[in-house]
Amino acid sequence: MRGLNNKVALVTGAANGIGLAIAKRLYAEGVNIALADWNEEQLAKAIEDFDKQRVSAHTIDVSNPDKVEALIASVVARFGKLDILVNNAGVHIPGTVIEGSVDDWKKISSVNIDGVVYCAKFALPELLKTKGCIVNTASVSGLGGDWGAAFYCASKGAVVNLTRAMALDHGAEGVRINAVCPSLVKTNMTNGWAQDIRDKFNERIALGRAAEPEEIASVVTFLASDDASFINGVNLPVDGGATASDGQPKIV
Repeated sequence: MRGLNNKVALVTGAANGIGLAIAKRLYAEGVNIALADWNEEQLAKAIEDFDKQRVSAHTIDVSNPDKVEALIASVVARFGKLDILVNNAGVHIPGTVIEGSVDDWKKISSVNIDGVVYCAKFALPELLKTKGCIVNTASVSGLGGDWGAAFYCASKGAVVNLTRAMALDHGAEGVRINAVCPSLVKTNMTNGWAQDIRDKFNERIALGRAAEPEEIASVVTFLASDDASFINGVNLPVDGGATASDGQPKIV
């Protein structure tokens, strides 16, 4: 894809799953990568597949603003600039508002909302210098509601509208901000779900299957590239057609 060679990207939640797939795809396009994750052991394993001259690893909890500010400074010190921020770190805790605990809400909101805000806040001054971009990992759960996932839906809805607001604020300054909104993706977490749950998802996804992490990564890479130079403020469903439905049941 155009305009990615020799760029510098920071990917959060990059030790496995979608985040690692994003890091690998950007790396394959010539991007120098800073991988950030809270899991130090998984992060150390993840960077084994990268040329050490083009990668850095950072163990961090993105809900800590001081740590995030230091992370951005560290990436710029290592590579000299920052062109791309991928806010991918996130957590999911199921439950209704009644079932979920106050600590559940604090955990979800601190990572899924605060972490995105902090990373964007401290990265934007650097991205303004490079006319860079942000790609957030939101969810179809931020575009519509799910049963039994109230806190998660609230957090991803915040990311969706934050993406729009930041795109308005910074587009004319040369920084594009977009988000991808996946449905079910094959990750370590979802692969452990019961088959009947996965079957229910497959019934709702027009393509009849979950996404591979690499399929999300390819869209993130496109949005970060010059091929998407006039795309700004978009929350793009990457969901196999799940949101194409009006919600009514299949009867034929």
